[in-house]
Amino acid sequence: MKLLDVVALLEDLPQLGLYRGQVGTIVEVYEPNVFEVEFSDTSGLAYTIEILQENQLMLLHHSPLESQKLTAK
Repeated sequence: MKLLDVVALLEDLPQLGLYRGQVGTIVEVYEPNVFEVEFSDTSGLAYTIEILQENQLMLLHHSPLESQKLTAK
């Protein structure tokens, strides 16, 4: 995952007001597996920014993928 990738949350984080399936954008990379993710509504208004681990996120794709790119790292 890298800066500006679109991701989905893989777990519920009710203490943060976030739930599995919510979509965000990586806006900062702190360490190889630690990201600041901005969650916005459909009009683009950010409602929270949180620091999350890579294992809490799924990278979303908007185009067809080659089979070798589907293998999880």
